[in-house]
Amino acid sequence: MELSQYIRRKTREVPVGPVVIGGGRPVAVQSMTNTDTNDTAASVAQIERIADAGCSVVRLTTQGRREAGNLGPIVARLRADGYDTAVVADVHFLPDVALTAASYADKVRINPGNYADRDGAFEKLIARCRERGVALRIGVNHGSLARRIVDEWGDTPRGMVVSAMEFLRRCRELDFDRVVVSMKSSNTRVMVAAYRLLADEMAREGMDYPLHLGVTEAGSGLEGRIKSAVGIGALLADGIGDTIRVSLTEAPEREIPVARLLADHFAERPGRFPVRHPERFSPYEFRRRSAVQVPLTRSELPADMPVLEACSKNPTAELRAALLDLEPGCPAAVSCRYCESSLETLAVKAAADLGPLFLDGLADGIRIVAPRFGEGELEEVERMILQAARVRFSRTEYIACPGCGRTLYDLEGTLARIKERTGHLKNLRIGVMGCIVNGPGEMADADYGYVGAAPGRITLYKGRTVVERNIPQHEALDRLEALIRANGDWTDVPARAESPDDGTAAEPQNSAQ
Repeated sequence: MELSQYIRRKTREVPVGPVVIGGGRPVAVQSMTNTDTNDTAASVAQIERIADAGCSVVRLTTQGRREAGNLGPIVARLRADGYDTAVVADVHFLPDVALTAASYADKVRINPGNYADRDGAFEKLIARCRERGVALRIGVNHGSLARRIVDEWGDTPRGMVVSAMEFLRRCRELDFDRVVVSMKSSNTRVMVAAYRLLADEMAREGMDYPLHLGVTEAGSGLEGRIKSAVGIGALLADGIGDTIRVSLTEAPEREIPVARLLADHFAERPGRFPVRHPERFSPYEFRRRSAVQVPLTRSELPADMPVLEACSKNPTAELRAALLDLEPGCPAAVSCRYCESSLETLAVKAAADLGPLFLDGLADGIRIVAPRFGEGELEEVERMILQAARVRFSRTEYIACPGCGRTLYDLEGTLARIKERTGHLKNLRIGVMGCIVNGPGEMADADYGYVGAAPGRITLYKGRTVVERNIPQHEALDRLEALIRANGDWTDVPARAESPDDGTAAEPQNSAQ
């Protein structure tokens, strides 16, 4: 990594239908539909709304042959309506579905965990993609690594990289280079470490494939935006990333302004800030720079703690260099000034600029300067940034998927009701997942899980263990509360205590898939 200045990672150009990713082009913004892929009219209408919001690449779930085949009419209708949006098929579990999807889509996203054996399925997919000029995304998910990978490496950032590199080497053996890679996790610390490790590993082997960035299951509202900004911003700040998706449990077109804001925010990062002690920086594992265990917000900063304020248009690199220049163990807070009039814009920018410094264990306090907002509003944003960076938990964290054509219930409305019922709880992580495809794996860090099992039916989890299956949805929220109460994690009075993440949640030792 180049710590002293912003240098964008060099990647090859990968055409995805009418869109080109990589090669120094502006960061492309992506999203995903949550309509039934068999419903041509609804899917086309939503894709067009997403495109009108400023998105150039849209993904659709293709969980079966029927959905994969219906990409043909969807693409035809889009083109007839004058839209050149790139269409991506999202495939899970069934390699033969990927073959069908490659006949219609501009790119096919596969999970390497479904191509664990050398039975020729992957080679057949590459041949089909080559015929039509279709791109391929090797989409590694933290929660769904192949069992053999987990057995040797655990479901860790290193295990994710091992999984990705196996398939990138196979692509190179087959002389197929229309490849994009993603390393997604709902855990920002895992996600950032995995992408950094992969970028280094690819560089060592002379690979220059573009990277697609995203924090999975980020949730909704300001928390979801801040969580995405911390993870994606940490990588964009260091020149890593060619295309991004902000995954929110909201209408997909609402993701686009946030992603666009992040892409524009990192379009330029001027200045050079010499780092005299690069050995003090650990990009692949979390290590606190000082003895401060719980980073502080504005109202808690002691008078004797230095506050380093950024003055440049590259606050992440500027503040990182200053922190690494301090004597080891010397605590320091970081600050940055913003003139935004929108709280959402302020929160996204501050999370992207300052969040990485906490994600890497460098900073001990945070102070956002924004004259248009009150102290209480700013402190709330600061707390959300610290939680997104996994260094201080002051509220319930919701690991909530954005929904797709596989979702079995009203995910956005349900998440809102679960937040209303449980939002006062502290130090809990609740997974709210649309279906079982990514649900059990991606919410592996959660204390409790609420997962769609069938239309109108919910399965509840305690950690990774199923507690109740196929509950009628109208009973599920009450049952979730009862489960939390039964395990002693419920309180009727907001708790005051907060605790830092001890690091164990960053790299779970087992996978649910």
